[in-house]
Formats: sequence, structure tokens, C-alpha cells
Amino acid sequence: MSEAQEWPRNISCACYTQSNSSLYKKNVENLLSTLKSKNVSIYDSGFDYAMAGQGTTEQVYGLFLCRGDLSSAECKACISTASEGILLSCPGYKESTIWYDLCMMTYKYDPIFYTMRDETYAWWYDYNISDATATSINKLLNVTLDALIPKAASGLAGKKFAVNKTNFTESYPLYTLAQCTPDLTDGECKVCLQKAVGWLPQGKQGAISVVSSCNIRYDNKLFYNETAVSLMESAPTAAGDINPGKRKLSTGVIVAIIIAAITVTVVLFLILRCFLRKRHGFKQYKNVAKDIKTAEAMQFDFASIQAATNNFSADNKLGEGGFGVVYKGRLQDGQDAAVKRLFRSSAQGTAEFKNEVEVVAKLQHRNLVRLLGFCMEGEEKILVFEYMPNGSLDYFLFDSEKRGLLDWSRRYSIISEIAQGMLYLHEYSRLRIIHRDLKISNILLDANMDPKISDFGMARIFGVIRPKELLAKLRRHFTLPDPQPPAFGFYGPNVIENNGDERTASAIKVTITELEPR
Repeated sequence: MSEAQEWPRNISCACYTQSNSSLYKKNVENLLSTLKSKNVSIYDSGFDYAMAGQGTTEQVYGLFLCRGDLSSAECKACISTASEGILLSCPGYKESTIWYDLCMMTYKYDPIFYTMRDETYAWWYDYNISDATATSINKLLNVTLDALIPKAASGLAGKKFAVNKTNFTESYPLYTLAQCTPDLTDGECKVCLQKAVGWLPQGKQGAISVVSSCNIRYDNKLFYNETAVSLMESAPTAAGDINPGKRKLSTGVIVAIIIAAITVTVVLFLILRCFLRKRHGFKQYKNVAKDIKTAEAMQFDFASIQAATNNFSADNKLGEGGFGVVYKGRLQDGQDAAVKRLFRSSAQGTAEFKNEVEVVAKLQHRNLVRLLGFCMEGEEKILVFEYMPNGSLDYFLFDSEKRGLLDWSRRYSIISEIAQGMLYLHEYSRLRIIHRDLKISNILLDANMDPKISDFGMARIFGVIRPKELLAKLRRHFTLPDPQPPAFGFYGPNVIENNGDERTASAIKVTITELEPR
């Protein structure tokens, strides 16, 4: 299988738009220019991502992945080729992916970072092998890949990348490779690679299977750099050949030991300090904006927010919650937004504000409300979200007229998409998030009546928590009676009693589980 990168292995173009000269096209060009113009050191990792058009209605997100055995120069060269190839191959498309032997590049109108993507896949292969040996080779291949997948998921020199060589016969070696984008968790990487294996052609001399976030390859010819892989594997454990019984410690060694001892002491001190601060609930909010990593890209000035909301006009008011008032605003680029202005008098305002920005900025899923930015000037703390024109789900469920717009097909779709959003929070996001305030008033509906989970002010970051650890923190739970009227009830002849009175029926109960605060 040729290693030449001049011609792509596969190109996927989706979501064609006629507005070829649109702002989105310009943002795509800026994005690709950014990805191919990184500092050379960035390409050492073989992976990076970027976005363009922040704060506009035509944002675009992109990333690249180089094969794990490439040098930074080889990676940069391949990405430069890919950025030109994808632009020429998919003009006018809002979503594109291009694969070469040595790298891949993708861009999309939705966030694609820190989430497993399997919507795009492809495969290709070399010549068939004889039926007499195909079964045995396939068996060896499956066993080899079963062992290779967890090795790739656990990473190699900071990359989710692994290779293996085994022999079917002395004259027939089998080389295998597995790789994921490093933004995936170990579990997501394993799932992605298993899907890639499902598409992998067998009974061939060599084949490749690629999914949006990972790829699998095998061949009976060597296709990766064994020397580079060997250096990556040995780097963490490299050590000098020192025999303390026959050699004296040199001055350099003594200095190194002293420096190492000091470093360990400092690290232990910092760990202890962090532990004590967490234990005693120490909180410091004076520099909240500095704690928010996305500040430079997402921060609005207060004057812009005032102009967007007509100076927080009562006519623009959408609602009011426990921590502030929500207004409809129009940003400078013409995009509508929901502006949440926290109460100045709220004792919890600063903490809730910091928590919501830090949490929501890390979350990227089609069923979660997207954070456009924030403002923090003086006592003003403001969050800017994408605008949901249809409001919250409760307006439809408990309104006698609007309720009719939610047929059972639509309700099923809403339930399913809410579940997908919660599954992402609990299983697939970079951080494990427990929402802690999920209710129908926090389910917002966009122009297409698709639901999005909002209001993360009460959310808690659990990190990579295991189910047993979560269950250990349950305090109690209790069951409430059926809601009146039921959230997903229905009316019909089967629920009309003999006296002719119309009754509601519901197949659900509402269970509240309370978590002990950490």
C-alpha cells in the first residue's frame, strides 16, 4: 500500500451550500490556514484543533491527526497538503474530511472537540489472499487487534497510538496499527476502534478502516517507522548504565539527585496544599475571569451587552431564575442570543457564574445549549448563550393550546435527545458532569423543536468517576406522585370512566435522587 501523500485515500464532503462566497467559506479558509501554520513543536504531538468565526453565526471547527510515528516536519508537510486538498475537493460544503496515508484533516459547523465522532467512515484494501490461508490469517488478525486496541487507548508517548508485528509464517509477517485522536477518553477510543474493526475488510494482504475519530490498519508489508516507534516506547524508561558498586557518583549525578529531591518536595507540598484547600472549602473569587481558560476568545465587554439588550429593556426580558434575569439580545453580527444577567445581591452569584462558564465551555453536544461568551466587569456577571426561540419545554406541556403541537412522535424524539445529552454528560464528555437541576423548565427548544439542556449553575464536575463511587455518595431518594397534569400523559377513549368524566393517564413516576455535596 503506497505511502505517497500526494493523493488522498478518501474524501468526504457533506452539507452543500450555495453560498460559496459566504462568511462560512471565509472562516473555513482562516481555520485551515491556522491548522497548517502552527509552530513546528505543535506537530510533535501529531494532533491539534482550532476554530474560526468565534461570536458569529458561521463558526467552524476543525482538527488534524498525523500518524503517530511521524516526525514534526513530516506531520506539518502532510497537514499543509491536506489543507489545500480539502479546500479544493469540497468547495461549498459545510462539513468535510480528507484522509491520507500519513494524516487526516476535518472541519465541521458543529463542535467536534472532546467527543467521539463516528458519523463518517471509509475503508480500502489491497489484493485478496488465497482462501486456504484467509481463515487462519483472519483469526490471527482478530486476536492481534483485540490486544492492540487497549494498548492504543492507553496511549503511547502522549498519543493514542499503537503498533504491533507478529508472524503468520516466517515469510509472512503481519503489521498492525491502531490510533485515536488524543482528545478521546480511553473508553471512547476503545469503542471507536471496535467500530473501525467492524468495517475492516479481512482476507486481504492489507486494509485500512477509518472512522472520524480513529483508524485501524494491517498489512503484510512494513508501513510504519519502526525506529520512531521504538524511540517512543523507550523514551519514558530510558536510563544510564550505572553500577554503584564500581563507580563513584559524579558531581553531575549528585546535582541531579538534589534537584530531583527538591522537585519531589515541591510537588508534594503543592498536592498537600490543594488537598487542604479543597477540604476546608477555601474559595477565592477575585480573579475569576483569569481562571476561565476561554476568556480571551469568549469575553464580551459590558457596553456590547447593553447595546445588544437595549440596555436590559423590560421588553427584552425572557424570564427570571434563582440567580438572575434572562434577556433576549442581538449581537453585533446580527445573531440572536439569550443574555443571563446574574443578580448583584446574590451571595452565590460569583460561584455559580464561574461554575457555569467553566462547565458549559467544556461541553460540546447538539443537545446542550451552547455558550457564546461571558462578561465580567465590576459587579456585573453575564452569560451569553445561543437563543432558543421556542422557549422551555414546560411552556408547551402545561399550555392547553401549545400542548397539541407535541404529538407522540415529537415527544419521543425530545425524550430520546434529552437522554443523548445526559449520556454525553455522564459518559462521553471530557469531564463527567452531574447536572443536578434537570427539569422541564431547563429543557429549551430551538427553532426546529429540538431540545437542548440548559442551566448548569448547579452542575458538579466529578472528573472520571466510576458508578460505584457515585452510588456511594447517594444520600436518599424519594418518589413523588404523578405530576398533575402528567408531563407525558394523554387523553383518549380508553381513559374515560363510566361516569363520563375525562381523566388523564400517565405511565411515569417522578423520582428525585439527592446527591451529597462534595
